[in-house]
Amino acid sequence: MTGLWVAVGVLLAATIFGLVRRRRDGVLRRVAPAAGDGRDEADMTGDRIDVYDLRGAVLGERATLLQFSSAFCAPCRATRRVLGEVADMVDGVVHVEVDAEENLDLVRRLGVLRTPTVLVLDAAGTVVRRAAGQPRKADVIAALGEAVA
Repeated sequence: MTGLWVAVGVLLAATIFGLVRRRRDGVLRRVAPAAGDGRDEADMTGDRIDVYDLRGAVLGERATLLQFSSAFCAPCRATRRVLGEVADMVDGVVHVEVDAEENLDLVRRLGVLRTPTVLVLDAAGTVVRRAAGQPRKADVIAALGEAVA
């Protein structure tokens, strides 16, 4: 009987975990300041990315959609398509894809834990939004509104 309760508990915990992860996956969130870096909670700016970090890739005039991908990541292909479509729709916005395995220093600095991870950068290269997982097209467009404002 104890084994049955353990199995039910494990199934319940796994179901809750799956539902929470599905709800949070791909949501573009504001970038919170790092703890102890001198910025207060009202200042929601993130790290700054430049051409050197992207190994020569050009940043957009108005905003950049930066995607961290890996070779065997199926959601990365769908994310590439969505971000490419959005970048084509909005003037001055570019989509830059970075191989996470080849840029481990940048991955560590930005705290990228999984692929795809999408960062929305403003014209200065400051991270304003980020998502772990595949974002929806409407969410990307809304996040761009903040970046280009």
